[in-house]
Amino acid sequence: MLPGVSKALELEARSVVSRLRDAGFIALYAGGSVRDMLLGHEAQDYDIATDARPEQVQKLFPKTYAVGAHFGVVVVHQGGHDFQVATFRNDHQYIDGRRPEGVTFSTPQMDAERRDFTINGLFYDPVKGEVIDHVEGQRDLKARVVRAIGDPVARFREDRLRLLRAVRFTAVLGFAIEPATWAAVKEHATEIHDVSAERIREELAKIFVHRNRVHGFDLLVESGLMCEVLPEIMALQGCEQPPQFHPEGDVFVHTRAMLGLLPEQVSVPLVFGVLFHDIGKPGTYAVDETGRIRFNGHDKLGAEMTEQIMQRLRFSRAEIDATVSAVLNHMVFKDVQEMRVAKLKRFMARPGFEDEMELHRVDCVSSHGMVDNYEFVKCKREEFAAEPLIPPPLVTGQDLKALGMRPGPEFKEILDAVATRQLEGILRSREEALDWVRSEYVKC
Repeated sequence: MLPGVSKALELEARSVVSRLRDAGFIALYAGGSVRDMLLGHEAQDYDIATDARPEQVQKLFPKTYAVGAHFGVVVVHQGGHDFQVATFRNDHQYIDGRRPEGVTFSTPQMDAERRDFTINGLFYDPVKGEVIDHVEGQRDLKARVVRAIGDPVARFREDRLRLLRAVRFTAVLGFAIEPATWAAVKEHATEIHDVSAERIREELAKIFVHRNRVHGFDLLVESGLMCEVLPEIMALQGCEQPPQFHPEGDVFVHTRAMLGLLPEQVSVPLVFGVLFHDIGKPGTYAVDETGRIRFNGHDKLGAEMTEQIMQRLRFSRAEIDATVSAVLNHMVFKDVQEMRVAKLKRFMARPGFEDEMELHRVDCVSSHGMVDNYEFVKCKREEFAAEPLIPPPLVTGQDLKALGMRPGPEFKEILDAVATRQLEGILRSREEALDWVRSEYVKC
């Protein structure tokens, strides 16, 4: 077994290969799983290439479903795992920059030559333990180079998403990109708009959640792709900030620096919250009568812009809501030491607060370096840890009705007032809370 292989997953993949082989077909591991295994990375999934036709694959396995049978792709479900089994093929002409008009089933070599990059064009025979390389992918793996197979312009015209994939593989693997391939990416960056928003989003997310996200950021900028997919980020260039608070430079420099301070493991809302937290600054830039630069309301405008961008890229509603909240609230941290206990607890109890804390930390460290509000909240988190930040209510609407009160708008005011005093430790029991309501709201 190659290094970096999950044993259970590989055994199931091998069993799929064996069944195809026993039926007289060629069957090989293909593409990214081979690349990852050769790099010593644990394979997350296995794609299998075969000369069996889709209908033949479906007859051999009890649990299958076609995800692209007309392109020769069938998913085999076995041992709790899904394996894409694809027939060796040669693609017909691409007319929309996304998919071929049709395919012709072919040979392993022709199948390898239609793929995107040499490092993804490798096959592996798990029976013989041999790598099958028709495109010099092993050479480029050893040299740590991302190179298009054949003519890079032709590869990118076939599928414009490969423009972003070139950046992703270069960044995530920490490789260099071959000059002709890189020149073609830059030359054709404007054509990325032929790709669906969903596919663009997936590539961007994979780039930015990876620990090499700063390298990915730089490649997106240098290639011209950032200007096409996230022009709002490029608008941060040259947006100057008050030097006493931002000695690091303009908003673009500040945002890039924050990306580099994040931990290796990040959520989508955290990393995109960092990317977008100051996108409202160019639109709110002003200089007051003292000559100081101001960005009044940039958090609110930034939240609105964040929602628009993430909707444009078809992020999930949950990811949009969490990211918008992070952008909208990133300036609130400056007020935490002046908050009443109840307000602070409510602020800290919100979903996504941990990500917002990390965004605040890197915001400070990348600029003025003052982390006193961050440390204050950390201490308060420890202080409040003994009980839930928002405990069960001491009084409910039913209790108010039992006191003879009639339901109405005043109910919310009363319940909120009780909850505030509960959070601040003034009211500690149901009896105390009911006594307080009687004294304040029940007329004799």
